[in-house]
Amino acid sequence: MIVPSSSLDQQRAQFTAQRLLAMPLAGTVAWAIVGVAGLTLSAVQMVWALYLSTGSIVYLGLFFSRFTGENFLNRTKPKNAFDTLFFSTVAMSLLVYAIAIPFFQADYTSLPLTVGILSGLMWLPLSWIIQHWVGIFHAVARTVLVLATWYAFPAHRFIAIPFLIVGLYVVTILILEYRWRAVRRENAVALSA
Repeated sequence: MIVPSSSLDQQRAQFTAQRLLAMPLAGTVAWAIVGVAGLTLSAVQMVWALYLSTGSIVYLGLFFSRFTGENFLNRTKPKNAFDTLFFSTVAMSLLVYAIAIPFFQADYTSLPLTVGILSGLMWLPLSWIIQHWVGIFHAVARTVLVLATWYAFPAHRFIAIPFLIVGLYVVTILILEYRWRAVRRENAVALSA
């Protein structure tokens, strides 16, 4: 239940003050598994690795959130409208598999392209929520670079695209960590004033 005395501005400030690393860490691990699978497995096994790995990002994020201070499963903290919005964007990313599956059936190598781009769209609303450019950077760079990589490396799509996404996640995680530290400093200054 959302605390009625908490305004949307207060809830946004509370959401923004979070580290926001659990889901990107989960995405990094999942896409790294897909890339390694691309190096070592057959086509059928690569497809299964992609579906299982990217489908488990939410669960990996729940696990990592216990260590990043976000703890998504903490039922004692007050509900936040922006938490709900964020998890709605995660659900949106899962629903886009309905677009990826028909294209996969026509050309299995389309899977890294479609899942790679469509699941990255959730970063745009995150940028709006936290009022920071990192989500726009991630979504736009991911879309442009995944598409370019799909065309540039047709024989290595299950390798090049996943490792590209891992690289983008690493950059994004560094930006998010820097952002979080800046927010903490600003909050500390505001409290001491």
